Amino acid sequence: METADMSSLVDIAFQLHWKSKDAEHVELYAARNVNLWRDWLPREVHQSILGKRVWERLHVDYKPGGLCGSSTPPLKIDRDHFNMSPQSGRFYPKGRLRGIPGVFPQNMQPFRCLAVNNSGMEVDMDHPLARYPLRLSMTIGKMTAKENERGGSSIDWVGLLTEGPGMQARRNGNPTDFFSEDPFARRDEAEDSGFYDTPRLVHHLDETARDMVGDLHKRFVKDGMRVLDLMSSWSSHLPREVRPAHVCGLGMNKTELEHNPSLTEIRIHDLNNFPVLPYASEDFDVVICTASIEYLTHPVRVFSDVARVLKPGGVFVVSFSNRWFPTKAIHIWEQLHEFERMGLVLEYFLRSGVFDNFGTYTMRGLPRPANDKYAGELIFSDPVFAVWGYRK
Repeated sequence: METADMSSLVDIAFQLHWKSKDAEHVELYAARNVNLWRDWLPREVHQSILGKRVWERLHVDYKPGGLCGSSTPPLKIDRDHFNMSPQSGRFYPKGRLRGIPGVFPQNMQPFRCLAVNNSGMEVDMDHPLARYPLRLSMTIGKMTAKENERGGSSIDWVGLLTEGPGMQARRNGNPTDFFSEDPFARRDEAEDSGFYDTPRLVHHLDETARDMVGDLHKRFVKDGMRVLDLMSSWSSHLPREVRPAHVCGLGMNKTELEHNPSLTEIRIHDLNNFPVLPYASEDFDVVICTASIEYLTHPVRVFSDVARVLKPGGVFVVSFSNRWFPTKAIHIWEQLHEFERMGLVLEYFLRSGVFDNFGTYTMRGLPRPANDKYAGELIFSDPVFAVWGYRK
């Protein structure tokens, strides 16, 4: 097919751009075989796609409330309506609320706790993106003509794209309370050195997700730079075409680090016991941390020291997915929605007080590699989430 029409099945790369008070945010979702006759898209999006060719790019701008519903005043409720101990700024499923008109136990849509007092709480029931201007960009991919139309379900692609985004931002610049109720406790409080003593030469992300992390790092890591791979293992997820001058891996297992072809130097160091980096000040251009941030028990202290070893203007890039060692992950990590985990990491940056120019990035919806061991169980590749900040 040359152009998209009502008989088309179209691959579309959706990008949602928005800006909160503290950061700029980009959400990506790869939609395959969008049925332009049956699937649901906002009218202005649908009309923009019709007539477009492969690789054409288009965008639609929305004022606050134009895509995700308008904002409404906060709701004051009695604490007896909520069956948990709420924390200010956190998100919870609406189904946990009792006695609220129109809310049912099966409702997993998030609401935000804005404030808590002895008898009640103030909550925001709106979509997390309701207060932000949004730019929805789309890149047209492969197009085919559907052979016939025999009914079937309709997919809300924009609904999938916007399910989660917004939860990583503070509300009105107020810090989110991630730090009550012993958040950094772990199921296994034994010394980490014993847990990591055995080499684990396995990937924690599928091949597609690893490529996405490499593409992300390509934005920040350039030829000739000095790079610190924090909490490193046997892969640094660096783009193959970039040639840093020096890549230092700091990790817990010597064998894993020795198998990492990107590293020019290795250090064994337990950040949970010693949250000070064994490097000189202003030593690195970039610090990366991939699929490990959920294990830090003194994160704000570590983030502050990362800033010390970064050169002025250097960047710290933290990326993760939705898989981890459950016995060693901090308690709060498992409690949070995956988009809210970005809010936790952003809170680390903000509380350290030594970074600015923040950004977040998400990538979802890509197909799982056919050769992956979970290909028969999982349709999609591991999602990628990232947060970064620049040293002041």
